[in-house]
Amino acid sequence: MSQPASPPLTERQEARRRRILHASAQLASRGGFDAVQMREVAESSQVALGTLYRYFPSKVHLLVATMQDQLEHMHGTLRKKPPAGDSAAERVAETLMRAFRALQREPHLADAMVRALTFADRSVSPEVDQVSRQTTVIILDAMGLDDPTPAQLSAVRVIEHTWHSALITWLSGRASIAQVKIDIETVCRLIDLTDPADG
Repeated sequence: MSQPASPPLTERQEARRRRILHASAQLASRGGFDAVQMREVAESSQVALGTLYRYFPSKVHLLVATMQDQLEHMHGTLRKKPPAGDSAAERVAETLMRAFRALQREPHLADAMVRALTFADRSVSPEVDQVSRQTTVIILDAMGLDDPTPAQLSAVRVIEHTWHSALITWLSGRASIAQVKIDIETVCRLIDLTDPADG
């Protein structure tokens, strides 16, 4: 069942939401998931605790929204300096590794956001969907595609799953960056297999 569309935020509400997300990212980058306490986020962003809960009903909602916000920023940065690979697969692998390295620079924040995604239950579906949509847009952009086929979208989903799993295995110390790079490059080859021009 689709959620009713929320009315767009006013300029003041948008500014408040930005302050909340900024405070959440700052607290997470200092101390990870446990450092993000709703009361502290409210104080840092100068909003009442009740107001914070109206925007984000839980810490998990807040951190998943923080991840979507971080990915949006990353997408802006990537657009300014697009990947240089010859094939779509190379460009996507380069893009995802650049996103990965950006997260690597803020390991506490990355850990907090990925943990929130892992804990997210059905009530957080709209926020999780936004993270997924944002990741899809980043990948399609790197591929240079506006109108993907169902097979290409399926490949993008598998690439997203791999990227997400690679983040978890790296954060838990079970995979090196070199291993992550190999896995990302391997899964990105699916793009070549689903290219209609090759069929």
